[in-house]
Amino acid sequence: MADLITLGIEIFIILVVLAILLSGIRILKEWERAPLLTLGRYRGLRGPGIIYVPPFISRIPFIISTRLQVVSFKTEQTLTKDNVPVVVDSVMYFQPVDLQKVVLGAEDFRAATQLAAQTTLREVIGQATFDDLLTEREKVGSIARSIIDSKTESWGIKVTSVEIRDVGIPQSLQEAMSRQAQAERERRARVTLALAEFEAAQKMVDAANLYKGNDRAFELRWMNIIYELGLQGKNLVMLLPANIPPAGPTSGMPAYGLYGIKDLSKLAKEAGKSESPPEG
Repeated sequence: MADLITLGIEIFIILVVLAILLSGIRILKEWERAPLLTLGRYRGLRGPGIIYVPPFISRIPFIISTRLQVVSFKTEQTLTKDNVPVVVDSVMYFQPVDLQKVVLGAEDFRAATQLAAQTTLREVIGQATFDDLLTEREKVGSIARSIIDSKTESWGIKVTSVEIRDVGIPQSLQEAMSRQAQAERERRARVTLALAEFEAAQKMVDAANLYKGNDRAFELRWMNIIYELGLQGKNLVMLLPANIPPAGPTSGMPAYGLYGIKDLSKLAKEAGKSESPPEG
């Protein structure tokens, strides 16, 4: 009976020892690296694949991903160079490149990188005007990226891009900008209309000068206008001016367009007298 108890205790101890020894086995993905600390000292990086961390004397403080990482951040209300309050929403892409510096250079490299990006972007916004911030976002992001990258280089982080997603402004300023944009659109519309009127007037002057030297062209133009009016539909009443140019033969009675209303009445009376029989 004592032998069975002893055997059971030995088996239990062996299982506990095996469990402790096997607890040091870790599996890391292809893009993961693990810093190994043995008795508090840095012993290098482990991974990817199966790694072994000796229990009790060694540990892994965190796992580093070597892939491109992204973090979004928003600055607090900041004044631009021309004293416009804005809140900028941005996104930053970065990647750990020197893993030893990542481990030894910063307590939390992600938080350090994000805070460095926020403070740097506020500095860049303070040196740019509001119009530049709206129209030249890529330029502002490029300046911020270079400054942030110089700061994060000491802890092994490479900042690849900083992009501005949105620029928030107060409601009162939005309304003022909307009114300004509407006024600008109206100004452009009026200028375009004035230019069109000027070009149309210039063409009319050119056409008048052309008709002035060519009576036949002027007659054909009148005929074309009357023809187009006649094509518009039935029951069309056309009011023709009394001074339209002649469009027919000039033998006999001249065309209607050569006379006004009074001239036509006088001509009709003279024609009636000539046709009446002599008296007595």
